[in-house]
Amino acid sequence: MVEASIVSFLAKLINIVFLDLILAGDNAIVIGLAARNLPSSTQKKAIFYGTGGAVLLRIAATVIVVWLLNIPWLLLAGGVLLIGIAYKLLADDDEHADVKAGRTFWGAVGTIIMADAAMGLDNVIAIAGAAQQNILLVVLGLLISVPIVVWGSTIFIKLINRFPWIIYLGSAVLAYTASKMITQEKRLQPFFESHSAVRIALIAIVMIGVLAAGYVKKHSNRRKNQKRSSYN
Repeated sequence: MVEASIVSFLAKLINIVFLDLILAGDNAIVIGLAARNLPSSTQKKAIFYGTGGAVLLRIAATVIVVWLLNIPWLLLAGGVLLIGIAYKLLADDDEHADVKAGRTFWGAVGTIIMADAAMGLDNVIAIAGAAQQNILLVVLGLLISVPIVVWGSTIFIKLINRFPWIIYLGSAVLAYTASKMITQEKRLQPFFESHSAVRIALIAIVMIGVLAAGYVKKHSNRRKNQKRSSYN
């Protein structure tokens, strides 16, 4: 029993780290943009301070969301919102050129913290859902994944560009987490526990639907961009 609980804990922790790595690629780009105007001698220090502040803010926000998910129907709402985030991960091609670089050390630190907070809602909801009300998992997952994102962001982004299936895998995991959140909503849980076939069907439909819709939208965006570039 003890070994099984340890394996379950580690599996959830790995899931949280993976989700945060997938979702935090954009945040890593923002961190680099925010510190780009600083001298190279202080860039790393600004990134370290900014990331430290962002991690503390992210932990606090996720703990609050974990607590809020105990309120009736909010687990369902969080699951539905996470489905949209899973789709957005595949469909969007975000640009971050409008992120203002900090011209002073503390200006860059503040920009990193505020930009991460503004972009971190998807991470917070995903991690809160994957942690299943376990605060220790939240803290450990963020402490492991955020430094990896900051210091290994270039490598991770290159990996995603080289192996696009990583994004699809991440989107599938998000869709699975979202559908599990919906089935674990306290008001709906008795129904899904007594109708396991419906629960499995819902999870499958959500995962397939998100991947299919995201794939179609991504390729539609790509065709539009190709047409636009051919006209220019």
